[in-house]
Amino acid sequence: VQPVESGGGLVRAGGSLRLSCAAAGSTFDDYAVGWFRQAPGKGREGVACISIDDFTTAYKDAVKGRFTISTNDALNTVYLQMNSLKPEDTAVYYCAAAVEGDYNDCLEPRDLDYWGQGTQVTVSS
Repeated sequence: VQPVESGGGLVRAGGSLRLSCAAAGSTFDDYAVGWFRQAPGKGREGVACISIDDFTTAYKDAVKGRFTISTNDALNTVYLQMNSLKPEDTAVYYCAAAVEGDYNDCLEPRDLDYWGQGTQVTVSS
């Protein structure tokens, strides 16, 4: 599967953005899909992930209550709704996928195999 991200941009603090991750030419059925981010000078960190098998989700503590991960009925797109954005949310956001059963922690970047090219999110103060 090849994830393709879209929806990044520039937003003021307190604003919202919705990122999309499309499974190019395929679906995410039988995969777990995660959103990750990497700020300048920092390592890549898991933000949110969802199992497409049973729709269970997991979130980084810093985004709980502000970000929501979801999928569409066709299971070919995963969304990250980001509300109450903060300047510290500024980063390149990546979508990644792993086959169900082939990972331990869907928020651990090393556990996911298929990566998109990333989309920039910038939150101004």
